[in-house]
Amino acid sequence: MVRIRVLVVDDHRIFAESLAAALAAEPDVDVSAAGSGPAALRCLDRAAAEGRKFDVLLVDADLGGHAHVPGARPAAVPVPDGGEDGLVDGISLVAGVRSGQPSVRTVVLAEKDDPRRAALALQAGASGWVAKDCSLSRLLTVIRGVLREETHLPPALLTGVLRELTAARKHRTESERLVESLTPREREVLRCMVAGLGRKAVAERLFLSPHTVRTHMQNVLGKLGVHSTLAAVALARRAGVGPVDLAGDVVERGGQLA
Repeated sequence: MVRIRVLVVDDHRIFAESLAAALAAEPDVDVSAAGSGPAALRCLDRAAAEGRKFDVLLVDADLGGHAHVPGARPAAVPVPDGGEDGLVDGISLVAGVRSGQPSVRTVVLAEKDDPRRAALALQAGASGWVAKDCSLSRLLTVIRGVLREETHLPPALLTGVLRELTAARKHRTESERLVESLTPREREVLRCMVAGLGRKAVAERLFLSPHTVRTHMQNVLGKLGVHSTLAAVALARRAGVGPVDLAGDVVERGGQLA
């Protein structure tokens, strides 16, 4: 029998452990639980290192938004604490898993239907969005379905999610058009802005004067039609512009881009 390895990630301990226990009763399911994003990432890394990767991740849509709920903790399904690692929200965890372990399928468990957040989850790499109060049989159908490369959404959410995805695609296309209007130098300055560099740091990195960098930044804001660095960075991310590599070499030598 091919066994399905499932990791439940929810900072509501009682819910996580109850769901894990219910899934563990299935003859073809092996299940563990984690109480935070950082704990989940540790579980995933440890499992991958031991050659027994998880197949499906069930992630709380509101991960990081709940206080821990005290209660008995069955020894068979321990829920690690996030400790001092900080919080990782559900959508960020989905994106991180998609990037680090793309073979793992993720399904988001939600308290309520939300087309916008469901669309964000799908964009981040989730394969499904399921109500927390769905039946166990429905959840198992979704788990087995995503392993067949299926995408699962509640029918009532479908129209809203498609609308959100269409709008996001439109915004991205417009953002890409605006970014394409920048010169190569202005795009490099924008990438530095996305990396969080201030004017002085950009000047040092590009071997330019702070005054010249200021002019480039003003031109970037003007061409993008925004009035602040934060707005420029948000638009750049929508267009798929990543940060400059701070760990790499400087991007310019002798007046030419490296």
